[in-house]
Amino acid sequence: TFDVALRFLHECPWRRLEAMRKVIPNIPFQMLLRGANAVGYTNYPDNVVYEFCKLAVECGMDIFRVFDCLNYLPNIIVGMEAAGKAGGIVEAAICYTGDVSDPKRTKYDLNYYLKLANDLIKAGTHVLCIKDMAGLLKPQAALILVKAIRDKHPEVPLH
Repeated sequence: TFDVALRFLHECPWRRLEAMRKVIPNIPFQMLLRGANAVGYTNYPDNVVYEFCKLAVECGMDIFRVFDCLNYLPNIIVGMEAAGKAGGIVEAAICYTGDVSDPKRTKYDLNYYLKLANDLIKAGTHVLCIKDMAGLLKPQAALILVKAIRDKHPEVPLH
């Protein structure tokens, strides 16, 4: 990761990416982009995120999985637009929490995720991703969620 190369290996992450691209020319590289946080742990000015994505593409990055751990759409859109403008493939991620198969859970229900998916697709994502970072997506809930997204947006790749 960018962080590991910089802080622990004391390497330039850009040179590392360029070196990897040179020896692995035909396999797409993917990275996580924390929306307006880029690869850091705080929000950065938009121009910093745009420049970061531009350099990432120039050095060999292809796919940007853009997310915000709270699904805060404005933060996600900053990253999506920056990655897209740089020429990257944008994979917008929905961070899953809750249980769409449990009707008693109403905050993060199916409508919540469908609205978020709609918003990300309207914002121009190339690929939609369900990011289950906490391992909460049960098989039955996955079936419900994936089917609902697929029924509404059959043209959008879902990862």
